[in-house]
Amino acid sequence: MKKVVLMLVVVSLVAAGIAFAGGKSKMELKAGDTVYACNCGDKCPCQSLAKTEAKCTCEKPMVKATVVKVEGDSAVLKAAGWDKDRTFKTTGKYMCACGASCGCDMISQNPGKCGCGNEMKKVQ
Repeated sequence: MKKVVLMLVVVSLVAAGIAFAGGKSKMELKAGDTVYACNCGDKCPCQSLAKTEAKCTCEKPMVKATVVKVEGDSAVLKAAGWDKDRTFKTTGKYMCACGASCGCDMISQNPGKCGCGNEMKKVQ
């Protein structure tokens, strides 16, 4: 009986690992990188970031931005049309759940749809 329980635990852990494989809740950025960012303004709580063009979780188109600098878990971005640089969190409460084959690497502070159209998953 103990062997059966142990085997079920191992299978469950492997399945969970596969389900979350490739998902990242932190964007690894460096100065000069190009990303897509929420374009709703400094007060927007979603703080969505993605590696590919997408809509943010508040359903508005993201804007192409350049990373000016990275400080801890934040990145300072600049984009055409912004009157000043904006700071975004690089660690999301939600992330793209599409797996390793997906290139959008989207993170957000709010739930919503990933750039791929799938629901984002809450970071555990």
